[in-house]
Amino acid sequence: MKIEVCVDNIESVFIAEQAGADRLELCGCLAIGGVTPQYSLIKSAVNFSQIPCYVMIRPRAGDFLFNHYEVQMMVEDIQIVKSLGAKGIVIGALTEQAEIDVKICETLIHAADGLGVTFHRAFDLCHNPFDSLEQLIALGCERVLTSGQKTTALHGKDLLKQLVKQANKRISIMAGAGVNAENAQILVKNTGIEELHLSGKSYRLSQMKQQSDAVMGIDAEDDKKIWISDFNKIKAVKALF
Repeated sequence: MKIEVCVDNIESVFIAEQAGADRLELCGCLAIGGVTPQYSLIKSAVNFSQIPCYVMIRPRAGDFLFNHYEVQMMVEDIQIVKSLGAKGIVIGALTEQAEIDVKICETLIHAADGLGVTFHRAFDLCHNPFDSLEQLIALGCERVLTSGQKTTALHGKDLLKQLVKQANKRISIMAGAGVNAENAQILVKNTGIEELHLSGKSYRLSQMKQQSDAVMGIDAEDDKKIWISDFNKIKAVKALF
């Protein structure tokens, strides 16, 4: 069982690796679903961690309909990722009809040229997951991250099982969304998946001594929290397998 942990800061990189993660997905802003992380996080994670780093390539939050300028931005980000020594990229592009945008994906995969490719949870918006899976296989993707088109992977276990069967080892189906130590074994038993994706999200309180009435974001409480991966949550999942 491979355990992938998504992180958006260097503190979480160290925590996830120490807890036994097999692979990291590097993102920016996990609170909005993840976007392309900053150059310095990619460089630091690759230099300091001993496990493979895959990098989210997503220029903004929101949907997965990308224009020409955004595609060019993603191509340039992939070139940076390659130069920094990451092992792979995480992509996802759709058409207005909720189908895989094969043309854009081909462009991004061509730019990756030798890097591993994961197709992310944009897959969960596809109107026909079975046809979409065949397209991802034809594109040469290593894996697809999916919750089985439900709010959590546990709720989507029936579709996950069907996708694993259809994939027949041609592509890896990685379950993500709400994965934890309480449901991981149920997911594996009921679906046959061999990869799990989680953030193990938690937070620590800021060590700032000075208090202020100023608010940096929408909620003042968020200014006091640093969101990080939880060592115990990741370790508990890893220990199951």
